[in-house]
Amino acid sequence: MTANTDQRTVLAVRDLKKHFPIKDGALQRTVGQVRAVDGVSFDLRRGETLGLVGESGCGKTTLGRVLAGLEKPTSGGVYFDLSGSQLAQLDQALRSGEGEGLAQLEGSHRVDQLDSASWRRFRRNTQMVFQDSFSSLNPRHLVSDIVGRPLRVYKEASGSELRERVVSLLEQVGLGRQHLYRYPHQFSGGQRQRISIARALALDPELVILDEPTSALDVSVQAQILNLLHELQQSRGFTFLFITHDLSVVRHMADRIAVMYLGRIVESGDTTELFNDPIHPYTEALLRANPDLTGEDEGFHGLEGTVPDPARPPQGCRFHTRCVYATPDCGWEIDDVVLQLEDTPALFDKLVGVERRSPFDADLSFTDGAASLSLASALDGNEVPASMKAAIEQVTVQNQTVSIRFRAVDEVLLTPRGTDRLASCLLDALPKR
Repeated sequence: MTANTDQRTVLAVRDLKKHFPIKDGALQRTVGQVRAVDGVSFDLRRGETLGLVGESGCGKTTLGRVLAGLEKPTSGGVYFDLSGSQLAQLDQALRSGEGEGLAQLEGSHRVDQLDSASWRRFRRNTQMVFQDSFSSLNPRHLVSDIVGRPLRVYKEASGSELRERVVSLLEQVGLGRQHLYRYPHQFSGGQRQRISIARALALDPELVILDEPTSALDVSVQAQILNLLHELQQSRGFTFLFITHDLSVVRHMADRIAVMYLGRIVESGDTTELFNDPIHPYTEALLRANPDLTGEDEGFHGLEGTVPDPARPPQGCRFHTRCVYATPDCGWEIDDVVLQLEDTPALFDKLVGVERRSPFDADLSFTDGAASLSLASALDGNEVPASMKAAIEQVTVQNQTVSIRFRAVDEVLLTPRGTDRLASCLLDALPKR
């Protein structure tokens, strides 16, 4: 990532991971990790809107909570308010492992290592608007208390001045003085979201993280909220991270877009370029799944297949199990065979166990030899994707055991695809369909 020495970066995210433990048994031992965010890196520049899109469960909300300081990262770092030269210094230190230079930057800019004074500054300048406006507002507090609390905590105003500041904030979001002494349940969903926005903007923050701010609202109310956010950004220069699954919304709101799948960013770039010329098959699939964006009259194109287990993400390209362009080098593995078996209950019920030597090499044991032969035959059948069959290097049947070895591949990483454009795909361009 090339830094502009004249531009400040509000957030620099580097190899950020957030894993949640899977506990089992009476002693609640940790038996695995759900990789909700699994190695995310990007920059958020001052004054821009970055859209973060992807299916439900891809890790968008978890990433937003970590960026807002509401969750501690498992590893990696979130760095707040860097100049161009500091950003370049950070990347150089991370590449070279310069302990002294990195420690200095982390002490003053890394969110989870800030001292109390720096943390207070970060919290003041980073606010979040949550998806569920009702649960994010205290039902026992009046609107005057909810919106005015940030001003009281940071000693910005008190008494009549505080009340007038709250009224001013409410008026900016289309409400007014008459709403001061009401409770959240007395408002509609759109009005509650306006109250949430007023609270987030009370301290004039540098960054506002918007987590699906309009998904629970009617279409007409959505338009009002989006227009409000756009006007506020134009007038006050906010930086927005806009988290959503609605591509129609993000197309009109975002300057840049990052597409997230199974805990990782698979493509990022300028909004117009990404919509006009998607590079990653997952981005194309999301666009085709939204008829409003394609203008096609050929019917609905849904994403096929299920999202893999985030506790055991696929090797190679994480999208290859659902990709129509998958190649033998995309990372086919033993788990893909198990998924194929699940579609054949009569055979899957006879599976005793899987002994893995690696993700690409394992022995599958069955209750009888007939099941082993059936699996070997199925792997050569038409139900198995051609690219998956081509990736199989060896299949050996011995009694009730089938030994399978796939072609081992490295993980597919984000690579530059032009100016300010990144994608994690083996294809240089998507074939025309």
